[in-house]
Amino acid sequence: QVQLVESGGGLVQAGGSLRLSCAASGRTFNNYTMGWFRQAPGQEREFVAAIGRSGDTPYYADFVKGRFTLSRDNAKNTVYLQMNSLKPEDTAVYYCAAIYSDYIEAFAKRYDYWGQGTQVTVSS
Repeated sequence: QVQLVESGGGLVQAGGSLRLSCAASGRTFNNYTMGWFRQAPGQEREFVAAIGRSGDTPYYADFVKGRFTLSRDNAKNTVYLQMNSLKPEDTAVYYCAAIYSDYIEAFAKRYDYWGQGTQVTVSS
């Protein structure tokens, strides 16, 4: 089992920044690719970004490229999502997820473990 706990969400004005953290416990963290997804009210859960075991080459959804940066610290069992230039359409619950793989995965159903989510609200 892997337990994931997200933090760092909140209310921010458009153009502002937030940094989300996801702390993992349980199994060996660096055996897992980590992903972030988000879900707005009435919408399906959508892929935001993912990072492989080594953290070398994060992969991003087109709508966050150039604004969000995903990184991981395997010594701290934590993954970080730095979100800059936030837009009202970024408003959603953001979820951290883990998959036992070294491959980048954008399909939510393939992830093995999920956090409880953290709310991000961007006001216009």
